[in-house]
Amino acid sequence: MASQDWVDKDFYKILGVAKDASDADIKKAYRKLARKHHPDTNAGDTASEKKFKDISEAYSVLSDADERQQYDAIRAMGGGARFAPGGAGGAGGGAGFEDLFGGLFTGGSGRHSGGYSTSGGIPPEFADLFGGGFGGGQSFQRAPQKGADRTASTSISFAGSIRGTTIGLREPDGEVIDVRIPAGIKDGQKVRVRGKGQYGPAGNGDLMVTVGVKPHDFYTRDGDNLRIHVPVTFAEAALGADIEVPTIDGEKVKVRVPAGTPTGRTLRVKGRGVKHAKATGDLLVTIDVAVPKKLSKDAEDAVKAFAAATAGEDVRDGLAAKARL
Repeated sequence: MASQDWVDKDFYKILGVAKDASDADIKKAYRKLARKHHPDTNAGDTASEKKFKDISEAYSVLSDADERQQYDAIRAMGGGARFAPGGAGGAGGGAGFEDLFGGLFTGGSGRHSGGYSTSGGIPPEFADLFGGGFGGGQSFQRAPQKGADRTASTSISFAGSIRGTTIGLREPDGEVIDVRIPAGIKDGQKVRVRGKGQYGPAGNGDLMVTVGVKPHDFYTRDGDNLRIHVPVTFAEAALGADIEVPTIDGEKVKVRVPAGTPTGRTLRVKGRGVKHAKATGDLLVTIDVAVPKKLSKDAEDAVKAFAAATAGEDVRDGLAAKARL
């Protein structure tokens, strides 16, 4: 960088900071402006290109303690006057501006002592601004990119979602990709198969498989809980009973039905729902009181006797009040 430029250009103004700005303020200002004006994000914009050169030049000087001190000294002494190298500056023909201050510069021609180009590159400490790469000139070298992810979908049985399973997805070229489905997966969840996406210089992308779960005739999933409907007789519901219900493990568990249980009441069996690495759900048993379609003579007489014994009870008492608008 020519020393005359140091007189002509106000690097503090270019970065939008005060002359007593801290290193942190200067770095923050540069980060903001570099992100805004970098050529790779402003292709064809000559104004942004020039602005980027100016802010890079300003940061290269103000971020270096020695060069900042020299810059401040030159600005104070030069005061904005213009000098030509070798021009008349005093009684003996005088030294030009370059002669007076030339020894202060160690880089020259667009490079300061910090060792990175000010003609458009990103300093190493700001490599994260544009994905990890940096370079000189009008652009920077991006870090090698990973290949893009691919997507696929599959459908598995309810049992496969509960216990876990492995399915094979066939590629157009005949290759079969094994996809391990973890136990407890929910309908619509995705499984990642690493390295089976598109090729990239930094490694292949991944294959994202959306898993659909077929419904079951008996079990219904509710989060990590499983819901089932179990019929009981009128006598069991009225008098109370211990009944056996099936579970997904293939076992049966005993469930106590309290006396007076109505249709629709749900009983909870802890720890008999969906099991996976993070949690274990419960089995939710909804009681359905079964009404027989046909009665034997003895059963019919017994029901009639029950009806006579409970004739004073009105199970619909208060219904009209509830229905009032």
